[in-house]
Amino acid sequence: MSIPLTTISVLIYLAVPAGILALGTRIKLIRKVNPVIICYLLGLLAGNVGILPESFAALQDQLSSIVVALSIPLLLFSVNISRWSHTSIRAIVALGLAAVSVAIAATVSHLLFGQSIPDSPRIAGMMVGLYTGGTPNLAAISTALNVASEPYLAVHTADTILGGVYLLFVITIAKPMLSRILKPFQKVGPVTLEEIDPTATAHFGDIFRKPYRLQSLTAFGLSVLVVGISLGISMLVPPDWETVVVLLSLTTLAIVASLVPRVRELKTSFRMAEYLVLVFCLVVGSMANVGRLLDTPPQLLAFVALTLFGSLFLHIVLCKIAGIDVDTMIVTSTAAICSPPFVGMAAVAIRNRAIISAGITAGIIGYAVGNYLGVFLALVLERL
Repeated sequence: MSIPLTTISVLIYLAVPAGILALGTRIKLIRKVNPVIICYLLGLLAGNVGILPESFAALQDQLSSIVVALSIPLLLFSVNISRWSHTSIRAIVALGLAAVSVAIAATVSHLLFGQSIPDSPRIAGMMVGLYTGGTPNLAAISTALNVASEPYLAVHTADTILGGVYLLFVITIAKPMLSRILKPFQKVGPVTLEEIDPTATAHFGDIFRKPYRLQSLTAFGLSVLVVGISLGISMLVPPDWETVVVLLSLTTLAIVASLVPRVRELKTSFRMAEYLVLVFCLVVGSMANVGRLLDTPPQLLAFVALTLFGSLFLHIVLCKIAGIDVDTMIVTSTAAICSPPFVGMAAVAIRNRAIISAGITAGIIGYAVGNYLGVFLALVLERL
């Protein structure tokens, strides 16, 4: 009896990150490179050498959604809520600066390329929603503004590829480079070494070792329970709100669980979440097919590129002026440009779990305001 190709693919997606983490304990060269980078690059390679059929898109989307949903509670179980409020205020301010940045960048893109791109004001509005909240905002604004399917799909395709370039920047050189410009992360209270760098006292292999097996099973079981309850709650709202409600529920329930000392002290929960984040990186990387850019009109590609990277540059400048630290800037930028589910990926890359809950919360606010800001900008630009 042959094993279905989809089953083999899922097993490969799950096995590769585990293999990288295992090899990191034995090979010094692999240990020196952040596993997030390795998984993402391997995913990019797999997605661009022609070994994955087009039919894999649905599988990739489902798998990425599952691992993100499971990873968010595992990331948040160890959060200390007593240190959250000050960090969250900084994150919300940083998100506001990100929204201002993308509105300016989208306006500039419209002024430069509006003559050659039909519905340029509406595309600018879509970009603001996309880079303040996420893909649900892009779809919602395109529907609200009656944007045709062709430009919507072109924008979505360009964002998928260019967003991959942005993510590669975040997980590789963003913190070393931006640390020269922005101030370091400000610890609130006696933050432990493990909280800032979870790899300092915990190891991937501990998940399966006898002293930690019960903790690992407990953490995973709680995560599944949180996901199940969140999905159940999302069924009570209209489809357009399901993504936001799931994220809100996941975040809220996980933070409530973290108030229980025994949950917060589960030693392997963050390491399990890190593994799932690596699976997510591998899957997302394999979804970024650079060849699809050939089908994107060059003016529209330039529009998206200028909006994305222009808003990133402005965000850095505004965070410098406002005194926002480098970790908060990176995590909120990731939440705005890529959406809240990517916050865990960024937090693992910069090795700071203390910023996760604030980043996800700010990103959820971005979901909420993205539609308003995007539609408002589109209506304003249409009247200029």
